[in-house]
Amino acid sequence: MSLAYFLARRLYRHGGDVKRVSRPAIRIATLGVSLGVAVMVVSVCVVMGFKQSIMQKLMGMGGHVQVLNYEYQVDLEQHPIVLDETIMEQLSALPGVQHVQRFINQAGMLKTDDAFQGVMLKGINEEYDTRFLAEHIVEGEMPVFSDSASRQQIMISQRLSRQLRLGLGSQVYAYFFDGKVRARKFTVAAIYATHMSEFDKTLVFTDMHTTRRLASYQPDQYSGAEINIANTDSLGIIALEVAQTVNHLTDDYGAHYTSPTIRDLYPGIFSWLTLLDTNVWVILCLMLAVAAFTMISGLLIIILERTQFIGTMKALGATNSRLRHLFLYFASFVILRGIFWGNVAGIGIVLLQYFTGFIHLDAATYYVDSVPVSLEWLFIIAINIGTLFISFLVLILPSYLVSRIHPAKSMRFE
Repeated sequence: MSLAYFLARRLYRHGGDVKRVSRPAIRIATLGVSLGVAVMVVSVCVVMGFKQSIMQKLMGMGGHVQVLNYEYQVDLEQHPIVLDETIMEQLSALPGVQHVQRFINQAGMLKTDDAFQGVMLKGINEEYDTRFLAEHIVEGEMPVFSDSASRQQIMISQRLSRQLRLGLGSQVYAYFFDGKVRARKFTVAAIYATHMSEFDKTLVFTDMHTTRRLASYQPDQYSGAEINIANTDSLGIIALEVAQTVNHLTDDYGAHYTSPTIRDLYPGIFSWLTLLDTNVWVILCLMLAVAAFTMISGLLIIILERTQFIGTMKALGATNSRLRHLFLYFASFVILRGIFWGNVAGIGIVLLQYFTGFIHLDAATYYVDSVPVSLEWLFIIAINIGTLFISFLVLILPSYLVSRIHPAKSMRFE
């Protein structure tokens, strides 16, 4: 153990010649570091929670990659594409692909006695993974949708149910326009809520048998297929493999395939998530600046209040280098104490929000009804290491103030 470290620890633990200004300065410096760390931890956990929550909803409703008719990207209209068992087996066999499911969309309108709303009926069958939908049902139970028969049931969003004043078990007419008007009578079997306006305002689920007949598709034709992957970090690689598998093909009816990713289909949402990353970097920089400023101020006050101690140590033979190390060790103790309490406060707030959700949001604006959080330990560790390193680094220059203190003058310093 070096002499500088020993003396710094003694001064920090016992106060030494601490005067009335030094102790508040140490507390303010500790508080500054704690506040900076806590804000950084909460910010990172909230942003990562937002990104994970939004990504899960997007993937749950649309898959990671979709296989569609190329004409969809031209006019955004529904066009059929052949997705027979051969293509499905090829897609399912790709490395990293977890599940492939087909769907048939049909645009229409739901009408009640005093309201109406344009909707997109999404026909699904037994191969569709409904776990995500089941988790977001707020009323009723997940219906069993089939490709071979129709029970005339639909699952609508909570937003549509309020807009059209439909409850569980309500009956509603749907109208479809394709040269002539066709009507179907449905029963509301379940109500879901994802708080994603892109889906909740128009998307209605029903059986594929109904949408196939309404769209006049052949048995091997579908609106598209959704591909779910096991690891989102491999999205780019798997999307390229999907494109190499189907994008060069032409089906029996002359249609061409395309395979956009979820990022291609919803660029606005991903741009918003990228903007959140920018906001986090701004917060991190500001909080590090606050921590550094308070530590510099605290160290200068500590050095000035211990001028007589520094003069005495120099008279006893202590070098400027050793004294600088002493005060840097002292500052390191303050930084570590601040980092510890900052972690306690930051992680505590994150855990409290995770288990209670006490901070609520406007779901129409933020896509979630409470602030989502995710404990990202690697980021938290990086924040701690970065705070310690930067705070220590900015203190090196102020520590040179020790070399300007002369023993003869310091003896008379008050």
